[in-house]
Amino acid sequence: MGTTTAERPSGFDAFTAMCPSRRLLDTIGDKWVSLAIVALGIRGPLRYSELASQIEGVSQKMLTQSLRKMERDGLLIRTVTPSVPVRTDYELTPLGLTLLPVIAHLKEWAEEHMADVDAARTAYDARA
Repeated sequence: MGTTTAERPSGFDAFTAMCPSRRLLDTIGDKWVSLAIVALGIRGPLRYSELASQIEGVSQKMLTQSLRKMERDGLLIRTVTPSVPVRTDYELTPLGLTLLPVIAHLKEWAEEHMADVDAARTAYDARA
């Protein structure tokens, strides 16, 4: 059947209430974080304004919070270049790049199956 936490090579089990991996899942499951991972993975290093324009609808506050979480978790590097104005670039770390295939596939799946989900929602709402 399943493995116990002690049997897992990492020693972490997200099904356990106090497991720190839940916080990481919270971060990478956030829509703004996942879209930032895909944008940075596809386009490479981006300035803040380029990233903000790539991800339509994200507020300055939410993008800033998302980027800080990603930096704290070691998923991206923030590079500040002293100039006028100051230039700040963001790029995925090698750890962040390991998420790219998973998150990009999830984004593609959502785009591919959105019509099916909409049909299911409509059917559900009609029954309710």
